[in-house]
Amino acid sequence: MGEDRSIEDVLDTIGDEHARTVLAVISREPRSAKELSEECDLSLPTIYRRLEILQEHNLVTEETAVADDGNHYNVYECNFDSTVIQLEDEEYRVRIYRKENIPDRFTQLWDDLSGE
Repeated sequence: MGEDRSIEDVLDTIGDEHARTVLAVISREPRSAKELSEECDLSLPTIYRRLEILQEHNLVTEETAVADDGNHYNVYECNFDSTVIQLEDEEYRVRIYRKENIPDRFTQLWDDLSGE
């Protein structure tokens, strides 16, 4: 989690029932906003607002997909595996465990080994 995001903002985001519903659906399989609207039984504006907030906190990624007819649309995917919220010394700590990108992980390991 970036240091520029307050813990309160992240907790508010994942505390929102609609945001949690969206995250639960896209944690299983990437979905378009229209698919999310249908599966979550929420309006498209509600879906788009939750996706915007989740993207602000880097909890969701967006990719462009191409339909069989050539039209483009966006699909959304949860980009973390788990979240741990701890209360320690009267202070909350939020740890978000990201899905590993193997090439990025290898590059980071190589950089660490080469002292960069």
